[in-house]
Amino acid sequence: MAIRKIAQIGHPVLRQRAREVTRDELASPAMQQFIDDLVETMRDANGAGLAAIQIYEPIRICAIEVRNNPRYPYKPEIPLTILVNPVLTPVGDETFENNEGCLSVPNLRGTVRRFVHLHVTAWDRHGAPIEETVHGLKAGTYQHEVDHLDGTIFVDRVADPRTFTTWTEFERFHRDAFVEQATALVARVGS
Repeated sequence: MAIRKIAQIGHPVLRQRAREVTRDELASPAMQQFIDDLVETMRDANGAGLAAIQIYEPIRICAIEVRNNPRYPYKPEIPLTILVNPVLTPVGDETFENNEGCLSVPNLRGTVRRFVHLHVTAWDRHGAPIEETVHGLKAGTYQHEVDHLDGTIFVDRVADPRTFTTWTEFERFHRDAFVEQATALVARVGS
């Protein structure tokens, strides 16, 4: 396994639409090694998720995991999940305000409106089908990562630029209010 460099905002790769992966390609040792690298890079950077395109591979794969994450101590745990060729479909039109950061946009956070409930179809890393409905902060994380596969960065979805904040100022002035809101959402709809 190897820790890879993470593309930063402004690099053209982040604005591409990633291509779908075939089953044969997914089964190859090189692709399985790439997925291991994606996970290791995400964990090394303390990310809640990482899309392949963020490590310069414009393919429709992302890794998601929240487990004792120092960047997101308020997020409910999400077991390691690999989504290959994911398709997200909102279930209903209810949304919530999610304060997001990104490994490709260092030291910046902003408020993004995300769907509360999502139907997810994808493959896992071995090509087995995934079909589930996710809710709340987990749904927000899925939307953030799949946006990357379409060339969209969270800053594109921030409706009010006055919500932009550095990590330090988020911790000082905004974290408590966001955690209160997030805790209420989790209590109401689950992760």
